[in-house]
Amino acid sequence: MTGQVNLAYDYPLLGAFWTVLWICLWGIWIFLLLRVFIDLFRDDSLNGWAKAGWCIFVIALPFLGVFVYLVARGRGMGQRELNQARAQQKAFDSYVRETAGTARLSATEELARLSEIKARGDLTDAEFRRAKEKILR
Repeated sequence: MTGQVNLAYDYPLLGAFWTVLWICLWGIWIFLLLRVFIDLFRDDSLNGWAKAGWCIFVIALPFLGVFVYLVARGRGMGQRELNQARAQQKAFDSYVRETAGTARLSATEELARLSEIKARGDLTDAEFRRAKEKILR
């Protein structure tokens, strides 16, 4: 056998360190690129042409495009993220309230609804009294 076999211990420790470092940097770069695109399409203040221009810039010159985007619009990225998180939390809280049934009407509102139903003639006096007693308990 004339060829030399490269074993794991033939790969220097510093070489392994640099390989891991480059893999991590590429992972961070891909994450940053995705965040820029997510922020770009989340922003309602930009029209379609501005979004298309930024996309072309970021795709054509990826490193420069992302860095220019971060400098030009980076401050608003956090605010847009926060606004979306608040909107999602508000929607979730509303859904939980509806589902759990905790959004009950107050006794005053229920009595007002009950009197409207009685005024329309849908309830008799006896039914109205029973329902009113039930609410006031």
